[in-house]
Amino acid sequence: MDLGATSGRTILASFDGRKVEMKEVSRFRNPMLPIGGHLFWNLPGLYDEILEGINKVKSEGIQLSSIGIDSWGCDVAYFHSDGTLAGLPYCYRDQHTSGATDRFCRKVSLSKIYGKTGIQFMEFNTLFQLDTICANNPQLIRNSDKILFIPDALAYMLTGNAVTERTVASTSQMLNPYTGKLDEELLLAAGLAPDKFGRMVEPGEVIGTFEGIPVVAVAGHDTASAVLAVPSPDNNFAYLSCGTWSLLGVESPRPVINEKTLEYNFTNEGGLDGSIRLLKNICGLWILEQCRKSFKDAPEDVGRLAALCMESECESIINPDAPDFVNPDDMTAAIDNYCRATDQDIPATTADYTRVIFRSLAKRYKEVLGWLKELSPIRIERLHVIGGGSLNQYLMQFTADELGIPVIAGPTESTALGNVLCQLRGIGEVKTPAEMREISINSTTTKKYIPIK
Repeated sequence: MDLGATSGRTILASFDGRKVEMKEVSRFRNPMLPIGGHLFWNLPGLYDEILEGINKVKSEGIQLSSIGIDSWGCDVAYFHSDGTLAGLPYCYRDQHTSGATDRFCRKVSLSKIYGKTGIQFMEFNTLFQLDTICANNPQLIRNSDKILFIPDALAYMLTGNAVTERTVASTSQMLNPYTGKLDEELLLAAGLAPDKFGRMVEPGEVIGTFEGIPVVAVAGHDTASAVLAVPSPDNNFAYLSCGTWSLLGVESPRPVINEKTLEYNFTNEGGLDGSIRLLKNICGLWILEQCRKSFKDAPEDVGRLAALCMESECESIINPDAPDFVNPDDMTAAIDNYCRATDQDIPATTADYTRVIFRSLAKRYKEVLGWLKELSPIRIERLHVIGGGSLNQYLMQFTADELGIPVIAGPTESTALGNVLCQLRGIGEVKTPAEMREISINSTTTKKYIPIK
């Protein structure tokens, strides 16, 4: 089960000892629910979709060897001791955490938080979400026996076993990457008790069963699963997980936590076998997705929409990570206002907007990669782009041209493949990361983009 912040899928995978083949069983929307002035996730609806996917496979006479769930990070669900929901999970785009970082840093200094966790500061990080809820809705915390990250919450609903998978917990700004445990000082500062969370587990551990089928704690954070599936024969690369968010980083054997990583707001998130994903979040194709709501007479097909960027000569550039683009009511108006404020041409057509978005993302990638080269213990010779955005040939070529290094695009289904690779480890089919990368190479096709200027 691969759950994103706008949609989800159940996928059936098979393994022949050399490569993985996958087919989509179901696809469903995952809209934010506006209730009482806040944004929530419909966790029971997601659980129902998971059950429907499992039942569909079973109705075809297929015996499953395992089940694994990945999702986006940071958000959590709340459960009573009898396993029922204590409340719907807040969505990370809800505005209740506005100013949450500054509020929490009055209790624990920013430098101390970063030194303990190595996680970039974003208002919706779990630490700040929970601190906000403890202040505004303390009964939700008091009434909760367990607080679980989204993939762990759904696994709990399947198995009855409450766990905290390390890679998704690492997005929270509560996990110490040196100890591999939630930091008690930060929890207590937020008004939380350590026993509110499940037992810490590593990717690849079988955590229970559903109707006799092993449920594996995969790399629960979707980016962690995606990076596992990068089809590279060596480690000399940076990766870009390209979708609603863009996440640019490297796999590091150790945490990189210093004044520079704090200055550049880089994050140290968990990977397989204690590795660290040293990366930075960049607002990604969310901007285009939101602009589509305002486009008139634009092609429905995403590929044809992307191609319009070549019909424009608009040279305006935005900073995709500016606060203007977090969640405006009208994304095209936000772009207009930004261009007006920075004395640039205002886009006039759908083609102009697509060109501005793609070129701006490529330039932001260049800026962040420059910082990453300063920080990384890994030599960066090429960029591997994974996720749905890797299909956007125009964005890929703009990126290669800006970065001046080869861009290897694919696979698009990297998150699902990484999820499957973890399951294979959980049921004893593979053992090492090298074996997993070899399977990924055998299972995927890629396209190479060479800088042309």
